[in-house]
Amino acid sequence: MELISRRSFGRGAVAMSALSYSRVLGANDRVGMGYVGLGNRGDQVHDAFLEHGDNATVAICDLKSDYLDLATKKAASRGTPTRYSDYRKLLEDKNVDAVAICTPDHWHALMFLAACKAGKDIYVEKPLSLTVYEGRVMVQAAEKYKRIVQVGLHRRSSPEIRKVAERVHAGELGKLSAARSFHIRNDWPVGIGNPSNSAPPSAEQWDAWVGPAPAQPYNRNKAWYNFRWFYDFSGGQLTNFGVHYSDMMRMFMQLGVPRAVTAMGGKYVVNDNREIPDTLVVLWEYDGPVLNSFEQYNGNSAPGNFKRSELEFRGTKGTLYLQNGRGEIVPERIHDIPTKPNDPTDRDDSAWRASFKLAMEASSGSGSADTAFHTRNFLDCVKSRKQTHCDTLEGHRSNLGPLIGNIAHKTKSYLLFDEKTERFTNNAAANDLLHYEYRKGYSLEL
Repeated sequence: MELISRRSFGRGAVAMSALSYSRVLGANDRVGMGYVGLGNRGDQVHDAFLEHGDNATVAICDLKSDYLDLATKKAASRGTPTRYSDYRKLLEDKNVDAVAICTPDHWHALMFLAACKAGKDIYVEKPLSLTVYEGRVMVQAAEKYKRIVQVGLHRRSSPEIRKVAERVHAGELGKLSAARSFHIRNDWPVGIGNPSNSAPPSAEQWDAWVGPAPAQPYNRNKAWYNFRWFYDFSGGQLTNFGVHYSDMMRMFMQLGVPRAVTAMGGKYVVNDNREIPDTLVVLWEYDGPVLNSFEQYNGNSAPGNFKRSELEFRGTKGTLYLQNGRGEIVPERIHDIPTKPNDPTDRDDSAWRASFKLAMEASSGSGSADTAFHTRNFLDCVKSRKQTHCDTLEGHRSNLGPLIGNIAHKTKSYLLFDEKTERFTNNAAANDLLHYEYRKGYSLEL
């Protein structure tokens, strides 16, 4: 039996030197950036762009004035950006070359399409879209209007992750058969709380927030940040965290889109007003074949595997445990002779004891997100007009898994998915959930 050597990959000098280099780029040929949505993630994306010297914050847009104040302060060293409360006005601004869309998920498609028509290049946060249909229209729009697009699946631009992916592609794990991903956070017992519906602080602001989604009473949990727990505005943790994992599975395993999906779970233990599950398992089958999963446990914080990693890739030669930019390959023994029947008289327990000890020595990876590298790649591609690390099509394909996973859960179904038509072939009712009817006054037209 051949033992493949263990290898670890961590963040090192290469990553730091690349980021430091980007900070000293000059002001010549600066890209004029506009930002729509400056809440939690929008603020982080703005910070990441400010790491680079060849762009300027020329326009900002948000419904909250304190978010605009903070963004203005952060951009002060490069001038004073024009402030907007209506994204359409920002897109009319001739100083804006490219726009970063970091709004709630249900607004991505409409703003993306408007930005394409306005001739702006686009950095759009993940998930690309709220529905499968929206994602396909966004792919078509980017092609029609010839826009440079980067979808905010920022791990694609991590030098360390790309290096580990190359090793997987070179065969270090052998033939891959499965991957697992985990979103684990203990929200029990109160979660995000259970506030009652109330009058909004501003009826006009709330109407603008809801946008194309169904009209509904104001609830503070449906607004800033916590919108992720409600299906009218988000795909839940499956598209919030799960889309990162779906993208990494596709990148490392060189996959297309799922051919089948099923899901089980629900709101089992947390007492709040969320709509999304606190416990969920989604299974996807891809051509290969390979079987991948997303496991969400929000009532318990025990790790999903003995390495405490958020992703694991299982191959015939080893298993890769990946946590942000840090990975470790644990080798497999290669069985080049037929397996013998178990016999207690000649069993060697030393290997079992060694593996048990290893399991008890669990460790976790660390490292911050690679948004600065992702924004660097976007700025380079805006200038070169080359394809980004995660263009619209790649972002759409990585988002399809989580989106159809939600549909499988809602319909309690095992669904067969056709990549060409982007429809289910065995459940007509599930196809009705590929999109929803926008509120009057909103439409998605190329």
